[in-house]
Amino acid sequence: MKAYSATDIGRKRKINQDYVFASESPVGNLSNLFVVADGMGGHNAGDYASSHAVQTLVKEIAEDQNINAVKIMRHAIETANAEIVMKSHSEPELAGMGTTMVLTTIVGKYAYIANVGDSRLYLVEDEIRQVTQDHSLVQEMVRLGEIAPEEARNHPDKNIITRAIGAEDEVEADFFDIELKPGAVLLMCSDGLSNMVEDERIREIIHTQDKSLEEKGQELVREANQNGGKDNIAIVLIEP
Repeated sequence: MKAYSATDIGRKRKINQDYVFASESPVGNLSNLFVVADGMGGHNAGDYASSHAVQTLVKEIAEDQNINAVKIMRHAIETANAEIVMKSHSEPELAGMGTTMVLTTIVGKYAYIANVGDSRLYLVEDEIRQVTQDHSLVQEMVRLGEIAPEEARNHPDKNIITRAIGAEDEVEADFFDIELKPGAVLLMCSDGLSNMVEDERIREIIHTQDKSLEEKGQELVREANQNGGKDNIAIVLIEP
């Protein structure tokens, strides 16, 4: 297994509210763990939300005695949510903060994935496929047939998310499992990449034959910034 992770502040923001965690070695009873979070909230609340939520999640996973990957992830997400809600209510400067979160662990030839919000996980093989579903107002409109998928990228409400860690006392994460074929690559990212670089262009960069995983990751960040860099950028690339 190889992995590369990075965050970048982008070209427009003054604070980096994205946070990544990548461990190719075991975390508790999980063989590996990869996380991307994109925080929201004024001043320092967004970067605190993403970093503190991920740190809480990782700590919970490290201490969980369960052996079922999905149960471990679900419990850790719920604990992280409770922690962010508590901090948001108890510290005025953190009021209203929240964060997206997408995480995965790879067990054998399967990836187990959880997400809350609009940070994404893509499976890149001969084609690129978004595995997670955005919890966003615009994605709900697409699902209901109110707008076409191609209209979603530039819709004025595209940044309104419908689920987040810390938004409510209870959190509902979506879970997915996928089989990984030889040569598959996983990409996890915040919307600072997915809003700035078309899926097909992402696939082209990842399929570049003569570049290392790190070089491909750096190229994705560079492309997002060249296209405007309107938001923070977070990526995790994984070759299982």
